[in-house]
Order: sequence, then C-alpha cells, then structure tokens
Amino acid sequence: MLLTNARLVFPARLARGGVRVRDGKIAAILGEDARPEPGEEVRDLGGNFLAPGFIDVHIHGAMRRDAMEAESEAFRTICEFHAAGGTTSLALTTITETSDKILRTLEAVTAYRAEPQTGAQVLGVHIEGPYFSKEKPGAHRIELIRNPQREEWERWLAHRDVITQMTVAPELPGALELIDALVAAGIRVSGGHTDAWDEEAAAAFAHGMRQATHTFNCMSTARRRGPFRAAGMLEFAMSEPEMLCELIADGRHVSPTLMRALYRAKGADGIALVTDAAAGAGLAEGEHFFLGEIEGVVRDEVALTADGRALCSSTATMIRLVRNVVQLIGAPLAEAVRMATLNPARALRLDDKKGVLKTGADADLVVFTDNFEVTQTFVAGRALLQAS
Repeated sequence: MLLTNARLVFPARLARGGVRVRDGKIAAILGEDARPEPGEEVRDLGGNFLAPGFIDVHIHGAMRRDAMEAESEAFRTICEFHAAGGTTSLALTTITETSDKILRTLEAVTAYRAEPQTGAQVLGVHIEGPYFSKEKPGAHRIELIRNPQREEWERWLAHRDVITQMTVAPELPGALELIDALVAAGIRVSGGHTDAWDEEAAAAFAHGMRQATHTFNCMSTARRRGPFRAAGMLEFAMSEPEMLCELIADGRHVSPTLMRALYRAKGADGIALVTDAAAGAGLAEGEHFFLGEIEGVVRDEVALTADGRALCSSTATMIRLVRNVVQLIGAPLAEAVRMATLNPARALRLDDKKGVLKTGADADLVVFTDNFEVTQTFVAGRALLQAS
C-alpha cells in the first residue's frame, strides 16, 4: 500500500510526502513524487497529516467497559474506541483492587494478546495501585490502599512479561524494595498517588524510578516543613531531567497555565501524553459509569464522581490531547505528536519499531485533519478506521 499526498509528522519537523507499507512495516519514506509499484494499492490522503500512531501508557476503559473486567470483549471495546482517536498501542491499566483481581487482569491480558485483535494493540498492563498514599487516593477505594507486600507483588511479577509499568507512592514502607524488583524485571516505575517529600522522591529515583503518573494530579507539591518550605514529588519530577512526566492534557485535570509551566520546565522530550480514560469515555453528557465500585458521571466532557466532588479519570482520546497541547500550550505540532508517540515508545523501549515514521518501523499510523479530526488509523498496516 502507498499512502500519498500527506504532511508527514516527524519528531522535529513536518514534510510533504508519502509512506510505503509492506508486510505490516514502513517499507519506505517517500517524497512528493512517489509513484506506485505494480499492483500496489494507493491511498491519497488529501494533504492531511500522517503521523505515527499514538501510544497511551495509561488507560482504564471506554464505553462503560473497564480493564478490570478481565475479559476479551471489554478489552476489544476499549481498544476499538480509542483507535478512533488515533491510538494504535496502549497499556490497559488497573485500579486499586484485591490481589486476586489484579492477578486475574494480568492473566486475561496475557491471553488476549495471543488472540487476533481488532483495535489498538495491547502492549500490556500498567498496574496503578494499590500501593498509594491514603492522602492522595484520587478515585481509588481508600480502604483497599495498602503498603507494598512482597508476597503479593511477587505473584504479579510472575507475569512480568505483560507488565509495562507500575505506579507506586515512593514514600511507603517497602517501596524501595519493590522498585528494585521492578527495575530488575525490566518494568517501568512511575511515582504517583503520592505524598512524598523531595528526599523520598529522590531516593526512589536513585533506585530507578523514572516517571511521574498524571503529573500535578494526586501528587505532593511544595509545602512547609516546620519553618522551612520543601519540595514534593511534583517539583522533583519537574526539575529532574531524566523524569518523564505523564500529562492528562484535557484542559481540566491540569489547567492550561499549569500545562504551559510543565512544558517550559520539561520541554517536548520530558512529557508523555496519557488519557487516563475510564469507562465514561465515549458516553454522552449526564451518563453514568463505574470505575471499579466508584460511580462516575460525564459532565461537560469530564468524568466526575457521581457527587461531582472529584475527578473520576477522564473521557479523553489522544487526538484531543494532541490538539490541546497545540492550541492551549502553543507547542508546535511535531512536538505535540512527539509527546504522544516517540516519548512513550522510548519509555517502554519500543522506539526501534514504534512512535516514529522511519523505514522498518511498524506501520502504526494515524491520519488527521487541520481540525484534529482522525480520518484513518492503521495498526501494522491494517486499516482500523476510515472516515466516509
């Protein structure tokens, strides 16, 4: 297949041209004068943007379905919905739950990845919870939040091949031992739902933590300790160059001013866009859903707890986040796309085959308009979405 008449989005620039796809890979990056080979299907993209498919490392659900259901039908619904928003790879994300329910999700995702998939590719599981600060629970059941327990997390690490990332509050007793085990297993460690002081975050960094979960949200910030002002997890993540900061750029979880502050501090390479979308994604205004046993409602494109007092994950798609980074922050399009593609691919050590337009990479691609409307999505060269 030959995709022509496109504006190609590279990590630091745009260029006119096309892409040749063969056997699920990008076979060539071509200029504007590309000509089809004999028998090759040609798709004229009408001057729209052609970018690497978006990679969402933090996503719970969509359309009233949740990753914790631990069944193929739920996974398929989630993956098909988010593919329509340009996501071609994702990590299904757990919530704070019992040990057995988290284990069941790991087992179900392992089985699902062996099946033929019809939506975005499932990279694995991001374990978010239960090792959080009770001071920063977010929309997680506080009675299930607990300190790391070796006999528990060792059961999960038996499935290390399917775990992409784990969110941990670094100040908890036993957290550093867990971080050591995760790093040894090749699993990304992210600090989140944390009330850590600066030095506690620094200790976790020394042990291998390199990411911050939904930066600004459920995260300690500067405060007084006695007569002195000390930093928290937020300031540590913003000031440490090796820390990658997740950002829910829906304009609600984090205000545009704070989004700009993060962009100025971290630059385009220091941010990974995540939807943190839950079962409310795709639902209409006023519709209700559940995140675990917590009831949520969709209000003005935001997911709130049913009482309206707190955020309850998000309703976002990745294309909406990319649009907001351009329109609310003022970042160049290439940089906004980089936050949704190459940066998460690097974090998961997949940048040799995902997150960038280059010869030999997986043909995971998204086509979108100047108005940030997704018109086509491809996974391994297979069309998942084509607008009429």
